[in-house]
Amino acid sequence: MNILVTGAAGFIGSHFVRSLLADTYSGWEGARVTALDKLTYAGNRNNLPPSNPRLEFVRGDVCDRALLRELLPGHHAVVHFAAESHVDRSLEGAGEFFRTNVLGTQTLLDAVLDSGVERVVHVSTDEVYGSIEQGSWTEDWPLQPNSPYAASKACSDLVARAYCAPTEVDLSITRCSNNYGPHQHPEKVIPRFVTNLLEGRQVPLYGDGRNVREWLHVEDHCRGIHLVLNKGQAGEIYNIGGGNEYTNLALTEKLLELTGAGPEMIRRVPDRKAHDLRYSIDESKIREKLGYAPRISFEQGLSDTVAWYRDNPDWWKSIEHGGDSAAA
Repeated sequence: MNILVTGAAGFIGSHFVRSLLADTYSGWEGARVTALDKLTYAGNRNNLPPSNPRLEFVRGDVCDRALLRELLPGHHAVVHFAAESHVDRSLEGAGEFFRTNVLGTQTLLDAVLDSGVERVVHVSTDEVYGSIEQGSWTEDWPLQPNSPYAASKACSDLVARAYCAPTEVDLSITRCSNNYGPHQHPEKVIPRFVTNLLEGRQVPLYGDGRNVREWLHVEDHCRGIHLVLNKGQAGEIYNIGGGNEYTNLALTEKLLELTGAGPEMIRRVPDRKAHDLRYSIDESKIREKLGYAPRISFEQGLSDTVAWYRDNPDWWKSIEHGGDSAAA
């Protein structure tokens, strides 16, 4: 079996690739993996094994039609992670987000049609739903994105769905809650706060810290993607969540405790424009239809994540930090 993974040097894509190469996923033991990544600031070749006989790394752009048409023949499946994904960066400049997330998805799927790939999983986000005060989003909830990033992902979801019915592409979409775990770029809130605290620097907390996020360990997320890859139905959307809802203030307090820091290390900063108040997804569909259940408790996963950043300073100190761009 041959599988192409786009965005394979990023946080989630690289975890999925490493799990494939470790034969973690049933039905894909021994699979050969083509890892495609443009290696922008968020892609890190060191997230992938330096060498493996089953791994081919290709540095390239998901918008490069000629490259995709050259790579895809002979692959049985594609898992599409490649995306620009940082909200604050999208507020500063949205063009690259729509180019990569929307045009990249369309270009990839055109190449899929030309090459005869059998199966595609398009990886998306719960942020396409907007914000919800009470209850949880089901997969048929209206899309109401509130940032250029979320809008670009909502557009890419619609592009993906548009290729299912008329072209009969065997494609499913996943939408996940906030991910965390090792190898996450320090522009994101958990690694940003952890690395700041490990270096004795304050952490920037947006507003009053009441915004609520649902957290999902990257390992559980990738297991859910594997289930969708193996058992998901064409044209269907599957929410993948962790069931762990915390205010940003509560999350920050947990990180202070795990790093041995005090409350004086919190620095309040002005709230982000159009800052979504609460995210919460209903994952009953993937549980009931595909047998999914997260395995890693938030307490253990967060503790292990802090320990990983403490033990791997060379990895994150080599990556440029971005000021307050990862405030919670």
